[in-house]
Amino acid sequence: MKPIEIAPGIYDVGVNDWNIEDFHGYSTPFGTSYNAYLIMDEKIALIDAVKDKEHFPEEMLHKVAAIVDPAKIDYVISNHTEMDHSGALGKVLQAVGVDTPLICSRVGHKNLALHFHQDWNFKVVKSGAELSLGKRTLTFLETRMLHWPDSMFTYIKEDQILFSSDAFGQHYAGNEKFDDVLGGAVMPHAKKYYANILMHFSPQVLKLVKAVTAMGMEFKMICPDHGVVWRKNPRKILDAYVRWANQERVHKAVLVYDSMWSSTEKMANAIAAGIAEKGVEVRPMTLRKWHRSDVMTEILDAGAIIVGSPTLNNNIFPTVMDMLIYMKGLRPFNKLAAAFGSYGWSGEAVKQINTQFEAMKLEIMDPGLRVQYVPNKESLETCVEWGRKIGGAIVQG
Repeated sequence: MKPIEIAPGIYDVGVNDWNIEDFHGYSTPFGTSYNAYLIMDEKIALIDAVKDKEHFPEEMLHKVAAIVDPAKIDYVISNHTEMDHSGALGKVLQAVGVDTPLICSRVGHKNLALHFHQDWNFKVVKSGAELSLGKRTLTFLETRMLHWPDSMFTYIKEDQILFSSDAFGQHYAGNEKFDDVLGGAVMPHAKKYYANILMHFSPQVLKLVKAVTAMGMEFKMICPDHGVVWRKNPRKILDAYVRWANQERVHKAVLVYDSMWSSTEKMANAIAAGIAEKGVEVRPMTLRKWHRSDVMTEILDAGAIIVGSPTLNNNIFPTVMDMLIYMKGLRPFNKLAAAFGSYGWSGEAVKQINTQFEAMKLEIMDPGLRVQYVPNKESLETCVEWGRKIGGAIVQG
């Protein structure tokens, strides 16, 4: 693959990882990319590296060499030290020169030293620091906890181009390099990425948007470290991040469950019918089919989270507990919540799900619904009515 010139004198020299299927428990059926950017000016800068996997470092350096001798690079910038962006730094510095200034945040310096145990030529920068490359000026903005403590952005103020590290990205490997080329498919990828990577840090996202607005930054292009570059309408993804960070909810219920002998599944179907009667979109998502990261994508803008589990060995069913732990780590808010499930003789699962809801500080709208063994016609009608109650609560807001 050749390097892609995304703007005059600015190149994407990253790589596609077509075959990765799981990223920290997040399903990636479309793979991902590790983007790195080369800026040609009187001084030459390389922003971020790639994962040290298979042929990726060599592929990246081959792309750089197609533009300039890597030894002529004057600065290497590490916006984020997570290993999918820093793993190849050792090989990069061998090619560029180990004395080349390595620009990073204060925490980035700490992290890189602990990752590589090398005495590289670290140059620590703070928010607002600038670096002239000649015709272009780089401005650095610390973005702590988006999504690591070391994270920062790099901004070219003359071109109004933002290199946004892990923000505004998508786990997507493709030959389409820009949002207008990929088209409408880009937003579902971006939504899933936010729901599973950045939902936890929604308060920091809102603070960042406020800070960037106060600084008067304008963006003609946003270049993340994963996925496509936003060049047609960067405001679209900025506005989406504000909505997602506020977790603005629509009239939708996500009904996530697992079942042992179909009893909890029968309850789920009846509950879904009742919710739908109130004109509310309902997404029944069995964990035998849906990956937890896809469930979280639907939860992002849902009005209610309804969780169903049978009781197994006096506990929540394992797949449901896995989902709850994953969800708790991502900290959804501004949601109604309710639990249901079939049981044989003890029936602790519903109560235990509520305990998880309480830990997440979700609004529990009902103590929960339980049916012993196989639901009959009467109990299924109770499930439908319970669904109507949930649907009505979502509509009322």
